[in-house]
Amino acid sequence: MTTEELIGLRRSQPWREELRSTLKNKERMMRPRAVMPELDPVYRSTTINEEVNQGLSLEAARAEATRCLDCPQPTCMGGCPVGIHIPTFIKQIEVGEILDAATTLRETSSLPAVCGRVCPQEKQCESRCIYTKMNKPAVAIGFLERFAADYEREQGALKVPEMLPHNGVKVAVIGSGPAGLSFAGDMAKLGYDVTVFEALHEIGGVLKYGIPEFRLPNRIVDSEINLLEEMGVKFETNTIVGRTITYDDLHAAGYRGLFVGSGAGLPNFMNIPGENLVGIMSSNEYLTRVNLMHASQSDSDTPVFKGKHVAVVGGGNTAMDSVRTAKRLGAERAMIVYRRSEEEMPARLEEVKHAKEEGVEFLTLHNPIEYMGNDRGRVTAMRLQKMELGEPDAGGRRRPVAITGAIEEIPVDEVIVSIGVSPNPLIPRTIAGLEVTSKGTIVVNEVNQTALPDVFAGGDIVRGGATVILAMGDGRKAAAAMHEYLSPTS
Repeated sequence: MTTEELIGLRRSQPWREELRSTLKNKERMMRPRAVMPELDPVYRSTTINEEVNQGLSLEAARAEATRCLDCPQPTCMGGCPVGIHIPTFIKQIEVGEILDAATTLRETSSLPAVCGRVCPQEKQCESRCIYTKMNKPAVAIGFLERFAADYEREQGALKVPEMLPHNGVKVAVIGSGPAGLSFAGDMAKLGYDVTVFEALHEIGGVLKYGIPEFRLPNRIVDSEINLLEEMGVKFETNTIVGRTITYDDLHAAGYRGLFVGSGAGLPNFMNIPGENLVGIMSSNEYLTRVNLMHASQSDSDTPVFKGKHVAVVGGGNTAMDSVRTAKRLGAERAMIVYRRSEEEMPARLEEVKHAKEEGVEFLTLHNPIEYMGNDRGRVTAMRLQKMELGEPDAGGRRRPVAITGAIEEIPVDEVIVSIGVSPNPLIPRTIAGLEVTSKGTIVVNEVNQTALPDVFAGGDIVRGGATVILAMGDGRKAAAAMHEYLSPTS
């Protein structure tokens, strides 16, 4: 059955038809979009482990679900990289069958509680919602996804999804980030013996080291990982494929397929004067030390410096996570320094809103050109070139142009550079035969298969820096393709 046929079959079920007749579209469209309850900005900017968004109540979720028009051709689904049956799970929430909604989510998503929190729904599924064509707020698909997944967990009703019989075929996964976990979940459902190899001491990849708990609590990630373990997925930590174990070792151990989801953990820098001063670090290092190594705690073996005047260079989600973390660690002045205007900022609107509420300053149309330090080699100030926007670049955003002579200097004692990442080069260097781009990403075909037919790849190692949900979509696509490759009929 095709996806379109399944959509039509589900929509034609008697309970769905009755639901559409019970409440007319005109009335559904008059209802306001749900508002996410949040912690007070003054309070939350002092606590690093409490989640800002508090989740919808059952009443609010069911009310929001009534806004969905149950379109015969749900364009929202076209914006979901993992293909969630969005109208189906929303209508199940509307009638109060929340556990059924969670089951629908898990048909195609291994991490619904994660995606409901960190995916940019406003740029994906919600951007395709029929309401946007009427200049009305889209159905809050992300809020509802989070609600159903949280309800399932809080009710103690997490259950192993439907799985095919075990086939005895071993496959390996490099990296336990969103791409690897999504791939592992789908392959386990298909009956494979799946082992995930993680270089760090904790499972979760960027979900653990890159995203602060005030946005994505570790207990949420752990819950999803525990379910994968119940599905039979095995995890090996502190294992560096390419060093502690090789591609040939995996073959010798009987693994017939390999998925590379090793991410893009190599930080980019600007290479400007003074960038090697003490107190200047990448967002990767800063967030990993705080989130994974608990470096903000007084008893930490490797405590992080808690700056009082902190500048974060960049305008993406990672930059927002970094500056909001700095604020929580006691920064008196926490600043975003971004060379374009706020309109060009790639960060989620929600992250920008939260940062502003928490007292973060935005120095847009500013670009660092030099750092100054004291006689001990510690950064004390940064020189900023003021910019203006010129013609659009190849990506469609207006290019920042320096304003001649417009330079200012501001005091800083900590700078966090968040201007993007490059792929980890270890896997491409240690697995002979992989094709690699000039940017270090692994080349794959339309189904995420590499030049080595038994090796597939996805996520940031293929895309460069991307979103959680796009990485998950790669994992799902690769799992389907590897299954076809390994099946006896292929």
